[in-house]
Amino acid sequence: MTFPRHRPRRLRRTPAVRAMVRETALSPADFVLPLFVRSGRGVRAPVASMPGVFQLSVDEVVRDAGEAHRLGVPAVILFGLPDTKDALGSSGWSDDGPVPVAVRALKDAYPSLLVMTDVCMCEYTDHGHCGQLTTRRDGAPDVDNDPTLALLSKEALAHARAGADIVAPSDMMDGRVAAIRRALDDEGFSDVAILSYAAKYASAYYGPFRDAAASAPVAGPKDRATYQMDPANRREALREVRLDLAEGADMVMVKPALAYLDIIRDVRDAVDVPVAAYNVSGEYAMLKHAGAAGLIDEERAMLETLTAIKRAGADIILTYHALEAAKALR
Repeated sequence: MTFPRHRPRRLRRTPAVRAMVRETALSPADFVLPLFVRSGRGVRAPVASMPGVFQLSVDEVVRDAGEAHRLGVPAVILFGLPDTKDALGSSGWSDDGPVPVAVRALKDAYPSLLVMTDVCMCEYTDHGHCGQLTTRRDGAPDVDNDPTLALLSKEALAHARAGADIVAPSDMMDGRVAAIRRALDDEGFSDVAILSYAAKYASAYYGPFRDAAASAPVAGPKDRATYQMDPANRREALREVRLDLAEGADMVMVKPALAYLDIIRDVRDAVDVPVAAYNVSGEYAMLKHAGAAGLIDEERAMLETLTAIKRAGADIILTYHALEAAKALR
């Protein structure tokens, strides 16, 4: 009788053996917690499409960031919800805006916590797009790339003045990393790092985020396809990443994560800087709603998803699951 000589099941026999030979180790230190900050005090407004996610006043942001810090999550990223919006998103660079106020509060409360800030105009413009609108030669509305660079630079400077450790431009304008790097350096903020949303796709998975950040397009182009990447493109991601690194990005991001694991791996293999991936709102919401319906074991699916993102090559994972994942991993 012939028996198998090679038996891979030997290394799956017990939890201890499986743990010893496990190739990818997930840790709370891998996570960044996104937080949505608005004005007021004691405000904790639920986001209907994202169970467990809230629009928070600054005191509540400090509370949630403190919990993350205690659980070993090293960083948060802030998104602002202003009281007023206009065509240029001018509240985005106000020193008294929600993000700079939250940055100062967080650095006072938890000096060792890494504070990242999203740099984009979509939350601040009354039309919901990521920059200044214009009309193209063919008569179609679009975002005017070059004037938008000055607006993004103003926003990044406001965040740096407040004490942000890392600014993360998510707008996908051409040349924005160079413009922001120049503005930061000229104002004495050469130590502020840039995490570029380098390969950001025009994805259907952002829907719940636009609910949370009140940033859906309401005028101008119907979507963001003229500046975010086509989901069908793979090689273009590496071009975007290399351009951003040449302009001075310190780290690069792929967004979304779960439907773009191949892109994460391509980027990880191509560059020697830290690679982040954003486990976006739609990915989060699908697990939450499927778990609530009893269709999946939510905790197992969450950890499997986050492990897959890290296994694909992400060094840093931005995820709304950060707190519950950190608790599950303890």
